[in-house]
Amino acid sequence: MHKLSLIIILLLTVATLRAQQNPHGEGMTFSCTDCHTTDGWTFSPEDAIFNHDSTTFILEGQHRFNKCTDCHKSLVFPEAKSNCVDCHTDMHNTTVGLDCERCHNPKSWIVANITEIHQESRFPLLGAHNSRDCAACHTGVSNLEFEPLGVECIDCHRANYEATTNPNHVQTGFSTECIDCHKMDAHEWSASGINHDFFPLEKGHDITNCAACHKNGVLEQISNDCYSCHESNFNTTINPSHQKSGFSTNCKECHTIEPGWKPAEFKTHDALFFPIYSGKHRGEWDKCTECHSQPENYSVFSCTDCHEHSQSKTNGKHDEVGGYSYNSMACYACHPLGNNVDAFNHNTTQFPLKGAHIETTCLDCHTESFGGTSASCNHCHISNFNEAVNPNHITAGISNECEGCHTENGWKPSIFDHTTTTGFELTGGHTGKQCADCHLGNTTDATADCFSCHQADYNGAPEHLLQNYPRECTQCHNTNDWGDANFDHSSTNFPLTGTHATIDCVQCHSAGYAGTATLCSACHTNSYNGAQNPSHTAVGISTECATCHNTTAWVPSEFDHTTTTGFELTGGHTGKQCADCHLGNTTDATADCFSCHQADYNQTTNPNHQSLGLSADCLSCHTTIPGWEPAAFSIHNNYYALNGAHASLATNCFLCHAGNYSNTPNTCYGCHASDYNKTTNPNHQAALFPSDCQTCHSENVWTPSTWDHDNQYFPIYSGKHNGEWNLCSECHTQASNFSVFSCIDCHEHNKTDMDKEHSGENGYVYASANCLACHPIGRADD
Repeated sequence: MHKLSLIIILLLTVATLRAQQNPHGEGMTFSCTDCHTTDGWTFSPEDAIFNHDSTTFILEGQHRFNKCTDCHKSLVFPEAKSNCVDCHTDMHNTTVGLDCERCHNPKSWIVANITEIHQESRFPLLGAHNSRDCAACHTGVSNLEFEPLGVECIDCHRANYEATTNPNHVQTGFSTECIDCHKMDAHEWSASGINHDFFPLEKGHDITNCAACHKNGVLEQISNDCYSCHESNFNTTINPSHQKSGFSTNCKECHTIEPGWKPAEFKTHDALFFPIYSGKHRGEWDKCTECHSQPENYSVFSCTDCHEHSQSKTNGKHDEVGGYSYNSMACYACHPLGNNVDAFNHNTTQFPLKGAHIETTCLDCHTESFGGTSASCNHCHISNFNEAVNPNHITAGISNECEGCHTENGWKPSIFDHTTTTGFELTGGHTGKQCADCHLGNTTDATADCFSCHQADYNGAPEHLLQNYPRECTQCHNTNDWGDANFDHSSTNFPLTGTHATIDCVQCHSAGYAGTATLCSACHTNSYNGAQNPSHTAVGISTECATCHNTTAWVPSEFDHTTTTGFELTGGHTGKQCADCHLGNTTDATADCFSCHQADYNQTTNPNHQSLGLSADCLSCHTTIPGWEPAAFSIHNNYYALNGAHASLATNCFLCHAGNYSNTPNTCYGCHASDYNKTTNPNHQAALFPSDCQTCHSENVWTPSTWDHDNQYFPIYSGKHNGEWNLCSECHTQASNFSVFSCIDCHEHNKTDMDKEHSGENGYVYASANCLACHPIGRADD
């Protein structure tokens, strides 16, 4: 009993230690005895009580017959993946995605419902597609590859499209959208599968002979306008004659697509013209000619010929109707709906009857017809216009738009207001004039320009012509008196300021007043040419005097190079004469350093700017301090980032470039080959270390190396081995192959003692590889 208790305690202790340091991975909380026995650690499926269904991955189908190590190769169970592609090679080469369960299941790789699966894809199989072999579309099917295909018909059927000759699709320019004519669920390309829904073939259009509409064997798209096919029917119809009557060629207005196109019905007759299918006239006629007495002209119609009303009775009923006349046009004008209730009211039209028009008879205005009569006054009153003499409208060129001056109440008095109508107020000497005094036969082209009327007055004043005064009379004169002249120079685009306000007019207007230049240089060229400090002509200073001078005085000049040009003079640019930079031309001066310092750029050899192709933007490295130095290459990081120890070398370019700026290597080894070759601990050359220095080293310092030996291989910088070695070769006995290592050569343990301590350990061998296998972190308890 005592012995049994010890065994139980031992097992619990081992279980506790194993839970703390479980070789199968963290989080494995089930008991070791679920899989192992006290006889040994060897796993036996027959003795194990562990049920894999308790995990998140239930074993189904073929998975139940696999060995644990088939999936758990490292025996660290959490490392096992649950996705199919983690264990199974993708035989489809990623052509169908990585979701294997869309088609397969754990029972078998064989897919029994390929057709059903395909129906759920972006291209369901319909018609002929449903009976095709997979290889007809998926050319890689023999390799189990089902590469994605286009879903447009033309993607697969371009050859069919180009080979078809009846009709020739290419020649006719048919759309490559096959479904415009063919159906996806059809089993053949023939006409029986053509989709003609864009123009339904029904009733009278139920035609099986394509050539009846598509002539010459060309099946290009034709117009769906009825007239395009039925023009001959339109032209040959005589009852009524569609051509002579000017009928609309929009056949659908009267006809349907019933076979024969009959019976025809002028459906819009009631709405557009007169109610013959409704109202009192419904059923009161049989033929169109009963009202339209001229078959060749359906605009002619008769009311009085077919009505039972006599003229005497009709006249009596219209005794008090203004403008009444016993004729068909008048009947229709007042009774457009054919009944008394809807008798015509002129006030509902666009021309309500007002004033004198109220007493005017209809035929006085509607001499030809009631429809389309013009609403313009001059249509009826042109004779009044022509005969007017006070003023004579023709001589004065008055507009024949009568409503501009007259009303419907009477011709007089006229309501013409010259100010509001023309925008030219009649004041001063313009009042009391007759129209013809100013408007010499034309009022529409009249102008408010004084000179157009007063040219003789201008020419009669000698000084006007002599001094070339401007022809804008209002600049000096008003409409009350010519002699009251007063010119305000501020009304021009050159107000007189400073010295200009005190000089005589002729000093500037020596050649006349019109067209006098407003540029300073036009008057002050001599001052410009004579300037010596600086010489304006030598330096090429702009002739825009106002840039530096004002109208008060030439001196002092107020030229500020910074604000005026935007180029501040600093460093070596200060104290210069204008001519030092502006060689006879200031207007084309540029702030680009290279424009002045190209010679400096070309002659510089340390480094050689030209051969290295350095930027001609001098400011990217230099300042305006004389001597060009110190120079800075602020964009060095655009080419090679200066980090860590490299940053401290940024001001000493020679250390890396050694005078050669064009071929400086940009790899670590390019500069540090000597460091690599001289290193002996370990010997990088002998050990065939990679020359990719940053794998182990950083840009801060060479040592300590960043080689992660502890996490990737074995803890030598931590644990019991920390500080127990000096040279790599103490463990790595072959300098040319660091994969070879030794544990037993450097340990104090001897084989006799180690054999004794490992008695009872299955598989124990006194060899370095075995040491690492059982003690991966260098500790006996691990």
